[in-house]
Amino acid sequence: MTSTSTKPHDLQSLDTMTGGAFTAPTSGERAQRIRDWLAGNPASEQMQEVFKELSGRDKGAARLLREKLDELKRARGQEAIAAEWAQKAEALIAQPKLNIADALAWQRDAAKAGAPLSREPLTGFKARLAERVKGIEDLQHRAQVHREAAVLLAQRFEVLSTKGWRDAQAAEEALRADVGHWQQQAGEISADENWNSLDARFAPQLEQSKSQLLVVSDAFHQALAQTVAAAENTEAPLPPVPVWADELRIARGGSAEAAPAPQKPAAPKVDPEKRAAAQAAVQAALGRLEQETAEGHGRASAGAAAALRAVLKEHGRLVDSALEARVHAALIAAGELEGWQRWSADKVREDLVAKAEALLKRPEGQALGGRKMQETLRSLREQWKQADQGGVPNHALWKRFDEACNEAHKVVEAWLDKVRADAAEHRTQRLALIEEVKAWAEAQAGAADLKGYNRALHQFADRWRDAGHVGEKVFAELQPQWNAAFGVARAPFELAQKASVERRQGMIAEATELGAAPMLRIDAVKALQQRWQAEAQGVPLDRRQEQKLWDAFRAPIDEAFNRKSAEREKAAAAMSEHDRYVLDASKAVEAANATGDAQKIRAAVAQLEAAIRGEAPKIAPAAAAAAAAPAAPVAPATAAADGPSVGATEVVAPGQA
Repeated sequence: MTSTSTKPHDLQSLDTMTGGAFTAPTSGERAQRIRDWLAGNPASEQMQEVFKELSGRDKGAARLLREKLDELKRARGQEAIAAEWAQKAEALIAQPKLNIADALAWQRDAAKAGAPLSREPLTGFKARLAERVKGIEDLQHRAQVHREAAVLLAQRFEVLSTKGWRDAQAAEEALRADVGHWQQQAGEISADENWNSLDARFAPQLEQSKSQLLVVSDAFHQALAQTVAAAENTEAPLPPVPVWADELRIARGGSAEAAPAPQKPAAPKVDPEKRAAAQAAVQAALGRLEQETAEGHGRASAGAAAALRAVLKEHGRLVDSALEARVHAALIAAGELEGWQRWSADKVREDLVAKAEALLKRPEGQALGGRKMQETLRSLREQWKQADQGGVPNHALWKRFDEACNEAHKVVEAWLDKVRADAAEHRTQRLALIEEVKAWAEAQAGAADLKGYNRALHQFADRWRDAGHVGEKVFAELQPQWNAAFGVARAPFELAQKASVERRQGMIAEATELGAAPMLRIDAVKALQQRWQAEAQGVPLDRRQEQKLWDAFRAPIDEAFNRKSAEREKAAAAMSEHDRYVLDASKAVEAANATGDAQKIRAAVAQLEAAIRGEAPKIAPAAAAAAAAPAAPVAPATAAADGPSVGATEVVAPGQA
């Protein structure tokens, strides 16, 4: 295979692709063409190629590409973060048992990581999680209310048992319907999709309330049925409710005396196999609790203790006294371990409470600013969350901590209000500056002072750059408006610069023609340089571009002067010794004439005549010094002006040899 060394994009193709950005004569026009090209949303690879080639040529135009590439990079980063947190949200929502703390932590951690919660899909996940959390909290509230309803129903049964049995009989059907409705609602609560996400204590509490209510209801209905039967048959036994029994006894003609207490039946004998099974179950649960307590596992020991208590409820009456003593000792030890862990976590919480309360007690010179206070509060709340994961929550300390943090957060709120107010003020200033630029551009139509025009443009650009901080969203809204207004204001100046560059290119061509002519026309060179200087003073260009054009203009003229000087020196070196004597003598005569001394003039003339005759005269020291004095130097074009920004340039023609 053969490989080519050509680049995938040469300058010509890049220039065509960008609409002539590489061949634009001025930096402003190059930047405008880059803006127009970026408005078409080119591919990232193309922008990388153009930026790579343009960064070494024009930093201002390349900055536009770098800002666009950075914006795309930030957008890709936001998309990646959004995808990551969307996956976490989906995993949370898909869990059959959702922890409210995890759902709230997702939103906090996502905001801390910079995820765009205000855009889809995170906005939808945020709403779904909030709805799920609200459903769980509502279900918890319903479960608690339902427990209270069971207690109230049981109290109604107790109250009716203190009244006459006929009153109880009249309210029996209503009570039966209420109990049935309560059971139906309890079934709906336990069948809710969020039931598994509730705290573990709610299910046992609701089940216990249900069992207690049914026991009370069944006992009430059985006693009432027995009372009705005793009222119809005088031989039937009296009910166990004292009030109803007294009422029936009076109706039968007796006195309302207390009925003799029934003898307690003897306890039945327990099957040895059942006792052994109960002993084994309790010993297994006890062994696990003792092991977890010895290893110091707080959460595991709490679970093992709960399991042991559940086993005791079922088999406690079959356990012997020795095993029962071991059970109580193990439960006490587990309780002490749990209390020690709670104390350890509380020490951490107390330190956090002290730090939170000390935030507002700092000396005036050491008070934290808004941003620093915000970061400190976030850190303290994160540490509190970690402390809650290692022990039982302490609501009293949490209340103190939360109140201190809320009080300290007022500093953050004041700082945020100031930031928002400053941003609003800066936005108003920038909008006013945009309108000012538009009005100024209309008023300066046809202005002749291009230097003042350029200076005003630079002042506007500096004011925009120093107009204060605004948010990214507001800046993205205002920057296109500023670019449009500033581009309209700069367009006449850029057109004038373009025309000036074309005129200077024409003068460079004229200078090249003058420098290449056989005879150098000093007057033409001088007039051309004056035209150049007038153009440079009238229309300012970029310093580098102006220097580059000036170097191209003066190069052919300097070369012509250097060539003429070399020819003159060559002619002088080619003269014979006789000619040199004659030339030196003639110069001595000129010097003597300048002095006005007749004697010196006669001596110089005599020496000239001798030199013409071919004699080698001896020139007097004064005459020799005068003859040896060089003529006034002639400055080439390079000495005429040092650059395009100097004063009026004048070229001095070389002396005639």
